[in-house]
Amino acid sequence: MFRKSKAMKQRRREREAAKGPIDLTTESGRRRARNELVWGDHGFLRTRFQNLHQISPEMWRSNQPSPKQIAEHARERGIRTIINLRGESPKGYYLLEKEACYAHGIELVDFQVFSRDTPTKEKIFQANQLFHSIAYPALMHCKSGADRAGLMSVLYKLLREEAPIEVAQEQLSLKYLHVRQGKTGVLDAVFDVYAAFNAQTPISFLDWVDQYYDRLAIKDAFLKSGAAKMRIDDLLGRE
Repeated sequence: MFRKSKAMKQRRREREAAKGPIDLTTESGRRRARNELVWGDHGFLRTRFQNLHQISPEMWRSNQPSPKQIAEHARERGIRTIINLRGESPKGYYLLEKEACYAHGIELVDFQVFSRDTPTKEKIFQANQLFHSIAYPALMHCKSGADRAGLMSVLYKLLREEAPIEVAQEQLSLKYLHVRQGKTGVLDAVFDVYAAFNAQTPISFLDWVDQYYDRLAIKDAFLKSGAAKMRIDDLLGRE
């Protein structure tokens, strides 16, 4: 079943690529972008459920917002920056988001992270710089608002708020639809290793990353533990 699903997704990607780039200035291009957002990117599931949470007076997290939801963020929450954790894309969901941010005076920052890999040391330091340079209030999102948004929310709590690791780790929890019993559990492993080290030898998270963080060793230990063998990620259709 999983192989069939992956093959279908690959064929769909090939069909879309054959159509060429999307042009939002044309009626057909805008219709195609909308279809990609609603159906190809499962936007219909996010119409009423945004997985939206305010994690501090200045920061929100959510799943992929639609243009309508971006307008609401600007109007109701005064959002000035949106951090897109999926990275730049030629797909309709991204083009519509970029257009909506421009229309409502919101700065769109593309900051790609991954849900099934340990973040690099460089990416963690870049996240620290990002959190201390953007205009607030801000919102960060991935596709589902569970894993990549969870990773960055933990980093935000540690780096911007200097919260205790136990408090920060709450951002990777079932409350936000994050399930650690699967490949995305590798994100939890990073912070579990830091928490254990910090309990024995108190140290700031950035100092630990700079001096002791071995992302490949953590990933290897996680994979060998067997925790990544569950198919929850496939069942949920996560990126």
